Amino acid sequence: MIDASARIDPRARLAEGVDVGPGCLIGADVEIDGDTRIAPYVIIHGSTRIGRRNQIHPFCVIGGDPQDKKYQGEGSTRLEIGDDNTIREHCTINRGTVQGGGVTRIGDHNWVMANVHIAHDCQVGSHTVFANNTALAGHVAIEDHVILGGFTGVHQFCRVGAYSFAAIASVIVKDVPPYLMVAGNTAETRGLNREGLKRHGFSAETLQLLRQAYKILYRQHLPLSEAVEQLKALNGGSAEVRRLVDFVSRSTRGIVR
Repeated sequence: MIDASARIDPRARLAEGVDVGPGCLIGADVEIDGDTRIAPYVIIHGSTRIGRRNQIHPFCVIGGDPQDKKYQGEGSTRLEIGDDNTIREHCTINRGTVQGGGVTRIGDHNWVMANVHIAHDCQVGSHTVFANNTALAGHVAIEDHVILGGFTGVHQFCRVGAYSFAAIASVIVKDVPPYLMVAGNTAETRGLNREGLKRHGFSAETLQLLRQAYKILYRQHLPLSEAVEQLKALNGGSAEVRRLVDFVSRSTRGIVR
């Protein structure tokens, strides 16, 4: 169903089964796959592709220009949103910049609550939760199964590792390794995200191994390079520890520590 009051550019491509509510504006370079619901008074513009079965709630602005002074109106930048995402009221999601790779990307099955901002060139995985008023600066990378508490801010170019959790009003200015819980302004570690890991089915053996890894990284006061070497020795074929080692080794901003 497409409401008669919606203004949709004839060049936009809407698949069968897309619902568009009253007062929506949808631009020429927008593509929306089937069974996605666009609630009233949503603006979607720029080069934007939205997948299947998404729910976009009122007063969102999707695909807007990057809030970056380097942006000079380049038409080649875009926004890509996957399938089965819920985007609640008043969210803003910007397209990428040429300097940042050209694309802002959001995966599948994400729960984006009201008033969230996702800036240019962000790379968001799948199965994440961004609580109300979370804000991601440009070039932020969020891996799968991350939860960010309300009013959390993430500094530009930071990475947040898989299965990590940030408490309400955290301010993240360095990379957050996978599996951790952080809190505060500025964010500091509060241990493993144990409850979250249990809910995702991590075995007792894996949790024990990650506890050992956490002690090496945070409790033994080792230089980071030495801690990484000890983590490699601990690995024992564990994909989870390997992910932790890879994440820390690739950090350019430094990790929350």
